[in-house]
Amino acid sequence: MKKKHRIRRIFGILFLLLLCTGVTAVTYFGVKGYRIYQDAVTQKSIEERVVEIRSDEDFITYNEMPEFYIDAVISVEDHRFVNHGGIDPIAICRALYNDIRAGRFKEGGSTITQQIAKNMLFTQEKRIERKAAEVFAALDLEKMYSKEEIFELYVNTAYFGSGHYGIGEAAAGYFDKEPSELTDYESAMLAGVPNAPSAYSPDVNADLAAQRAEQVLSSMVDNELITQGEREGMQEAALN
Repeated sequence: MKKKHRIRRIFGILFLLLLCTGVTAVTYFGVKGYRIYQDAVTQKSIEERVVEIRSDEDFITYNEMPEFYIDAVISVEDHRFVNHGGIDPIAICRALYNDIRAGRFKEGGSTITQQIAKNMLFTQEKRIERKAAEVFAALDLEKMYSKEEIFELYVNTAYFGSGHYGIGEAAAGYFDKEPSELTDYESAMLAGVPNAPSAYSPDVNADLAAQRAEQVLSSMVDNELITQGEREGMQEAALN
């Protein structure tokens, strides 16, 4: 009995040490992240940055985008987008688990709101404190703008490869179309490009771009936005 009590006590101490270490780390990186965020908005506020983005001649409003494109982006990038408040704890936990398994910073669990915060305010460097800064920015963005406005900002600042920034430039550059004219399959293809623009750009590797489009369509089937039959019909139409 004494041995079991000693083992439980050791495990209890280890648990407390891990808990204290975790709280200390969260506090440390949280404070650093908040300072990074404050520095960014002191240089130029979120409102000023949004005005600049919207003033671009190629800015595409939410109502000018095909509904299929909107569904495709949300499905593959952040399928709980309409329900969360800027951060997705489930995605963060999944990403943390995969990062630990991989032994490196492989996934970030970023929501669409966090991604627009990164695009507008921060560098692309993968640092824990910058990820923390994203959280503060995302929470403020959700307070200041509607989901439709946040989606607009994201797809108008995302990089689509081959020098194309924003869905307007991407639709024109790859398909010589306005976004509203995109077919469902073209919408799926463009929805997948920003994940890795140097790899999935249709100009760089048409096969990889097509594979990525299939991943987007698969996610839409999984999220019950389209049926398997509709997916197969789009694939056949794209081949003809």
